[in-house]
Amino acid sequence: MNSRRRFLKNSGLGTMAALGLPYLSPGGPMPQQKKARRFVSTWSHGKVANEMAMAVLNEKSELLSSVEEGVRIVESDPDGRSVGLGGLPDNSGRVTLDACIMRGNGASGSVGALHNIEHPISVARAVMEKTQHVMLVGDGARKFALDQGFPNKDLLVPETRRDYENWKKEEELKLPPINHENHDTIGLIGMDENGKMAGACTTSGWAYKMPGRLGDSPIIGAGLFVDEEAGAATASGLGESIIQIAGCHLVVELMRQGMSPDDACKEAVTRISRKHSKWNKESLQACFIALRRDGSVGGYSLKKGFQYVVTDDEGSEILDAPYLTK
Repeated sequence: MNSRRRFLKNSGLGTMAALGLPYLSPGGPMPQQKKARRFVSTWSHGKVANEMAMAVLNEKSELLSSVEEGVRIVESDPDGRSVGLGGLPDNSGRVTLDACIMRGNGASGSVGALHNIEHPISVARAVMEKTQHVMLVGDGARKFALDQGFPNKDLLVPETRRDYENWKKEEELKLPPINHENHDTIGLIGMDENGKMAGACTTSGWAYKMPGRLGDSPIIGAGLFVDEEAGAATASGLGESIIQIAGCHLVVELMRQGMSPDDACKEAVTRISRKHSKWNKESLQACFIALRRDGSVGGYSLKKGFQYVVTDDEGSEILDAPYLTK
């Protein structure tokens, strides 16, 4: 597994230089190589998502359905606290969900502040395929979902209802910390054997947020960006900080310029760290993962503790991301 890790993370500039090949011609495509089917996702719960995605790819040979079905598993997990069913609500007590999905050719769909719909990722795909729009939010997104036949469902489970009632009773109006317990957004990016790429990102967002708040997850270019000419990236952490730098678009463009996935993710995290923002940097977390067109992968986080999962035909591996600071 260590040799596979070295290939995944290091098959970049050094390898291409050793072969005497140009890595990336300015303004031109990367050299064509044999592609490997691969999925990369955020946090350890991405393992089940990746493995579902691979199973769907094996059955249907359709990449977009693979990433969609992969994250749907996490959306339906009642034990998760910041994705789908079982997600923590906003400060009014309502669970609102954000999601986006994207093909490598730029086609994309997104929903934000969607409530009482278990699978926002599938609604986002319907927006992409059945409307002329990219994003629907709030009541409009909910009406569209119901019109498309998505069932109405109360997303609060007994544990999250109790937690919310305790939070209100104690009047804990301070913002909760930005860590994996609160911000374990599931982002999943993938590539098939033909070099086609796609990605999906879904979350219930910041616990006890203000009603109407959107983070990076439903925003194309912030929480997710896919361009099969260069690569794909997705993010987790404090969405406001990721939006400020158009984080995932930045990572993909840095890979287009020749950076390795690790280095591109590190540069995005470093830019966030340099920001003079209103957020307490002691509790701020921001994380990125990336999949380059040549199949190499990487990740980086601001703080220690971020994990991501790589799955290919050999199996799955949970990796600890490098980080800027403890």
